[in-house]
Amino acid sequence: MLRLALILKRSFPKLAGYASIPLIRFVFALARLLGPQRAADFGGGLLRRIGPWLPAHRTALANIAAAFPGMDEAEVRAIALAAWDNLGRTGAEYAHLDTLFDYEPDATGPLRSEVAGIDHFFSLRDDGQPGLIFSAHLANWELPAICAAKFGLEATAVFRPPNNPAAERLVREVRRSTMGGLAASGPGSAFAMQGVVERGGHLGQLIDQHFTRGVVVTFFGRPCLVNPLLGKLARHHECPVHGARVVRLPGERFRLELTPPLTLPRAADGSIDVPGAMQAMTDVIEGWVRENPGQWLWMHRRWRPDMLPKAAERQGGPQGNVTSQKERAAL
Repeated sequence: MLRLALILKRSFPKLAGYASIPLIRFVFALARLLGPQRAADFGGGLLRRIGPWLPAHRTALANIAAAFPGMDEAEVRAIALAAWDNLGRTGAEYAHLDTLFDYEPDATGPLRSEVAGIDHFFSLRDDGQPGLIFSAHLANWELPAICAAKFGLEATAVFRPPNNPAAERLVREVRRSTMGGLAASGPGSAFAMQGVVERGGHLGQLIDQHFTRGVVVTFFGRPCLVNPLLGKLARHHECPVHGARVVRLPGERFRLELTPPLTLPRAADGSIDVPGAMQAMTDVIEGWVRENPGQWLWMHRRWRPDMLPKAAERQGGPQGNVTSQKERAAL
């Protein structure tokens, strides 16, 4: 009986997740029926009302206040509400990812999306070498991968699967139909990502969330941990690194921006310095967030000072090499 109770306890979250599949698909179908604008308005309005009652709201308020010292409380709360609104809109827009990005370079009529830095995109696609693209949870962060697939850039997007199995299954279905390659983050994933670059492909990754085995960087004046994978790949392959972001515009419109290749700092031996490279990418992301603070995912526990001492010990090795032995062999 004790064993049965233990099995049920461990299985319940997964069983509950599968039980929610019909509900999630109903919500998805409803969002399709409403259309992009009304679905986004509904999702944004819903989370503006629900978000402040969730525990993550306290995290968001604390993060914003720490990132912008001296900002008055009303403005901090306004940014937090805007972030909930953006998250609700992004969730509702999953039902419309196949039509949300409609940019055409030669189009003359009104479009829902525009692209800045399209020349950098075409250079990245046509230069015959692998490339790396970093991004952040800003506006609708799925659009750069859709843009890459639409214009023939062989790119693999690294993503973290949702914990809810119903949501994970639906997200995979939507992403497969609108994006190029996908690589789920997790144990051993470094091998798959390494293979993408070795084949001359392009790897895109969101690097603005906490990574326990990461290198220490400074973000909004406070130390935090970032996944060093892109820095390691850039060092090993000497390939260009670009930043891609999305800006949400009024009227359910978007602007995608691709930066020129970054000039990354190098170590004394001439190779790319991994912690320095990750700091350079993080600095770009901080600038993006400062421009549109209400479009970033402030609810995430980005800063975790309790984990910094162990990270500093790991980073004492050459070039901030903090991954496992198997991952070191892969890179």
